[in-house]
Amino acid sequence: MPPLSSNIKEAYETARKARENAHAPYSGFTVGVALKLLNSNELVTGCNVENASYGLTLCAERNAFAAAIVKYRILEPEFMVIVSETTPPSPPCGACLQFMAEFCQPGFEIYLANTKGIQERLLLKDLMPRPFQMKFWSVKS
Repeated sequence: MPPLSSNIKEAYETARKARENAHAPYSGFTVGVALKLLNSNELVTGCNVENASYGLTLCAERNAFAAAIVKYRILEPEFMVIVSETTPPSPPCGACLQFMAEFCQPGFEIYLANTKGIQERLLLKDLMPRPFQMKFWSVKS
């Protein structure tokens, strides 16, 4: 992997810290995320929050996007760093990839990391090549 920019290194440290806030009493699988937006120096964080009713569990990735929407309303995501403990690092789940496809360009960069550092750089289009897209059809009278 090519050398990482200071923005990506900072995002890694921020995501690693966000992971410490994860609520994962059932799986023990903790994830932290840092989402970098274009034209902003701020990193929006997220962590996974489990629930006894597993279907209500919220992934770190979706939490970060939701927090960014609350704060900025309109998103222009630049990249995301995801930190888990696994080797190799875990990619986003299908639900999170579909969620990202709503707001990101196909070339959106996703950095997968574990507690040892960033291990891989992927693009959204490689992980989710054909996301579901809603088509609005006009009805002719």
